[in-house]
Amino acid sequence: MRHLDRLRVVFRSSLNLPEGTDVDGLEYRSIPQWDSLGHMALIAAMEDAFDIMIDTDDMIDMSSFEKAVRLLEKQGVAA
Repeated sequence: MRHLDRLRVVFRSSLNLPEGTDVDGLEYRSIPQWDSLGHMALIAAMEDAFDIMIDTDDMIDMSSFEKAVRLLEKQGVAA
């Protein structure tokens, strides 16, 4: 599975979204599920799925799906 597809799965599962939900345009707090608790669950799920450690500044900056993609690239995970 490509990393971008895996990231979509991580977003859907950690935010309890139905399979097939388009997450590419999601932004923090744009849906009720992506609140502060959802954000921490999403960060933890990304760390597990991609075997990375996300530092505090990047956690705070990751406010959209697009920024999550850039974060993975910064971590050396190719999309």
